[in-house]
Amino acid sequence: MKKEWFKEYSECLNRDMEFMVYGHAGQPILVFPAQDGRYFDFENFGMVQTVEHLIDEGRIQLFCCDSIDPESWSGKGLDPRHRTYMMEQWYYYIVNELVPRIFEINSYGNGGGYADGIFTTGCSMGATHAANFMFRRPDIFKGTIALSGYYDSDLFFDDYHDDIIYRNSPIQYLHGMSYDHPYVDMYRHCKIVLCCGQGAWEDDMIRSTARMKELLEYKDIPAWIDFWGNDVNHDWDWWQVQFPYFVERVI
Repeated sequence: MKKEWFKEYSECLNRDMEFMVYGHAGQPILVFPAQDGRYFDFENFGMVQTVEHLIDEGRIQLFCCDSIDPESWSGKGLDPRHRTYMMEQWYYYIVNELVPRIFEINSYGNGGGYADGIFTTGCSMGATHAANFMFRRPDIFKGTIALSGYYDSDLFFDDYHDDIIYRNSPIQYLHGMSYDHPYVDMYRHCKIVLCCGQGAWEDDMIRSTARMKELLEYKDIPAWIDFWGNDVNHDWDWWQVQFPYFVERVI
């Protein structure tokens, strides 16, 4: 399996940012780490290996990025406005700096690449990011596989709210989006998977995923909303099962 590490300076974040690429060709998939995680976690927790056959066959190419969760989503005790400012700067890093690199690197192996769009994925908070980026920018991202995500801001910011939080909370902006908003029709052409188990540590995720199901159904947006069994916990051993299951059926 081809594997390549990158460390590049981000103007948006004023620092070097790292990412790892697995594979030589295929559908690009942007992988967000779990809460406070790093770009190497997806491999270290055995997730990359679950789809290694698809990577080697040139069907998919994984781009595992870094987050800055400790400065934004996880930074309780820090100034909330600065936390949301950093959240949005990271958003700009992803869409304005990393996405062009994904298309560029992907095109090397594909003779033009998959310029029609990128899939997003992640587990836990990685799923939160994956869904948010697809719903914020359906012009760039054409689908998501979000595993055990939470799609609102209240768990992280309590009662604090501002315009940036709204833009990064899918439950809030989907609720506020009109039925005839141009993004709604774009969503209908995306491949959307939201999955969570019903076992240990999944209660908040069940509630949040169910609310997303209601919002998407109300706007007639097709989505695969999948609740796995009571033995399916919020943990890597189940995400290792779910990830290849959905990749093989959706991508």
